[in-house]
Amino acid sequence: MKHILITGGAGFIGSHVVRLFVNNYSDYHILNLDALTYAGNLENLKDVEGQPNYTFIKGNICDEDLVKELFSTYRIDGVIHLAAESHVDRSITDPLSFVKTNVYGTLNLLEAAKDSWKGNFEEKLFYHISTDEVYGSLGKEGFFIETTAYDPNSPYSASKASSDHFVRAYHNTYGLPIVVSNCSNNYGSHQFPEKLIPLFINNISNNKPLPVYGKGQNVRDWLYVEDHAKAIDIIFHKGITGDTYNIGGFNEWKNIDLIKVLIKVVDRLLGREEGASEKLITYVKDRAGHDFRYAIDASKLKNELGWEPSLQFEEGIEKTVKWYLENKDWVNNVTSGEYQKYYKEMYE
Repeated sequence: MKHILITGGAGFIGSHVVRLFVNNYSDYHILNLDALTYAGNLENLKDVEGQPNYTFIKGNICDEDLVKELFSTYRIDGVIHLAAESHVDRSITDPLSFVKTNVYGTLNLLEAAKDSWKGNFEEKLFYHISTDEVYGSLGKEGFFIETTAYDPNSPYSASKASSDHFVRAYHNTYGLPIVVSNCSNNYGSHQFPEKLIPLFINNISNNKPLPVYGKGQNVRDWLYVEDHAKAIDIIFHKGITGDTYNIGGFNEWKNIDLIKVLIKVVDRLLGREEGASEKLITYVKDRAGHDFRYAIDASKLKNELGWEPSLQFEEGIEKTVKWYLENKDWVNNVTSGEYQKYYKEMYE
């Protein structure tokens, strides 16, 4: 049995990856290492927590002794590294936390993998999941490709760019088998409600203001989280060692247009007149260093490994809105902080 360490597996994207691997690979022992910070929620994994091929470990990727112990005890064969501080606004107010987790935490994992595998890299892999934000900002045209020069503009994207460079440096210097992917904005179930889509679904349903940065003209490419998890699965098993793959949704939206789609869907599902909640839109001062446009060209992943998004955006956003409206207890537990009290008592 192979032992696969997934970091940040209690978070939004991580929980979808853990679920997919636990359910699809009975010959893998999935180890989920998560610090259970505000964005980590084990309620996301209630459906797999009793599976025999799944183990949760509460801990921080910056903890050198713990990480070394995990590699030694379980003889880790592969790492899927998702643990990260990821909210741009938080990185602006507290950049050091992003450096500690995203840079030092990644370096700590790389060191543990290098020391544990000792040059015996057969059937070993360190898979690092990153973001399209490392590439900086696009104008109205063009796309990020795997060879686009890095040009990060926020403390968050700078910390992720640094971690990407360290991962590649360990491949070039020590021969560590690595693969890197850079993804566009994710959406779907179980996302912490500080992020745009779940925040606005919750605010629309509760008739709260919808704060829009600037004029709402910034453009993002949106990727359904379950499609992202499937891409990670394919890259982990079929990706070329040392290579990079961009994962995008082929799905660009201006923020204001996306928000109006959310308003229509939420209003309709709540039995309101479609568009009635547009009155909740409030324009606020633009965020510092706010990149204008992200857009990923994922054709390499499609052409070489056969992946492409399975859902059209309209279908994905309908499923997403329905999930948040039908899972009010989950939303309320997260927004109130109740989810943290339960697991704090369990693991401390």
